[in-house]
Amino acid sequence: MIDILFILILIAQIIFSFIVFYNFLSNITLKDDLSQKFNFEKLSILIPFRNEEKNVEEFLKSLLMQDLENTEIICLNDNSEDKTGELLQKFSADKKNIKVINGEPLPDGWIGKNWACHQLAENSIGDYLIFIDADVRLNKNAIKAAFLKMNDLNASMLSVFPSQIMKSLSEFLIVPSMNWLLLTFLPLKFVYKISNPAFVAANGQFIIIKRDAYFAIGGHKSVKNKPVEDMELARLLKKNGYKIVTLLGGHLIFARMYESFNEALNGFSKNFYPGFSTSYLKFSFLLGMIALTFLAPFILMFLSIKYFLIVGAILIQKILISKKSNQKIIPNLILTPIQLFIVIFIGIRSMILSHKGKLEWKGRKLIIGN
Repeated sequence: MIDILFILILIAQIIFSFIVFYNFLSNITLKDDLSQKFNFEKLSILIPFRNEEKNVEEFLKSLLMQDLENTEIICLNDNSEDKTGELLQKFSADKKNIKVINGEPLPDGWIGKNWACHQLAENSIGDYLIFIDADVRLNKNAIKAAFLKMNDLNASMLSVFPSQIMKSLSEFLIVPSMNWLLLTFLPLKFVYKISNPAFVAANGQFIIIKRDAYFAIGGHKSVKNKPVEDMELARLLKKNGYKIVTLLGGHLIFARMYESFNEALNGFSKNFYPGFSTSYLKFSFLLGMIALTFLAPFILMFLSIKYFLIVGAILIQKILISKKSNQKIIPNLILTPIQLFIVIFIGIRSMILSHKGKLEWKGRKLIIGN
């Protein structure tokens, strides 16, 4: 029995190792290559702010570092309950290229961020819409590099998974799992190379999308009640024949998503199950596979020395993913078994909360279904 189990886990790990090595060797990281000429088409940089008083000033400073012409910046205060609106008005007072608008009350049937992005798009005039979250930090030339890469590939949408800034143990326990899932289960280049919507990945923290393509698929209105709107927009684009590309942020785009364990737990719970857009049965199978092929070997190695081979493969994968994701290798290696357990726990939690309709974010319920 143990021999059969070992062979099954070994086969699975060979497949996952191949995907990880493929991603590690692939050109999937945003790079500062400005050798190409930058044509300044009209850009609209659109930022939804909800209770982001700690991010307003630092974010906008990093945004204004970008050497961009023919660009409008629109900030939407999404009914914030803190000093976000006051800080936005104060910071933008002497800056002509920053426009601040106050969001309308959230209508029935809409999720908060989707409604905010819809309003931003409706108030924009750019040929390209750039949606950026307030927790993102941009190095100089980040937007130029992303725009050039998108045009070089003739894509209609480019999405970036920022390099994650982690400072606390709670962040190291949860946040690295996002890129681990991304780079272990999906050859990231396939997002661009293969038209099948099954090969999709997107991150709403940083998205550039052609205006024509955005409105052709119905924009955020078409995904108004979807908790993981970035993935849904990407799927819609692929279904309608548009090319999309997804990259890692490298040394150009950073973000600190969560600053506490509860914040990270709730953040990943709202995205994990809905993001896969699949049945409870299929998602349960995925969690079971993670438990069997990644977590179980750390227990089984105490019963049979041959499982050290499997554990070694898992740790090598973690090293490659950490390096590719611009993350610290040692903490990720030490915490690997705990991170895997938490992934499974969050997956189960995400399914339960989704089923009960209890997913929430920033004080608002997230709607599931049509």
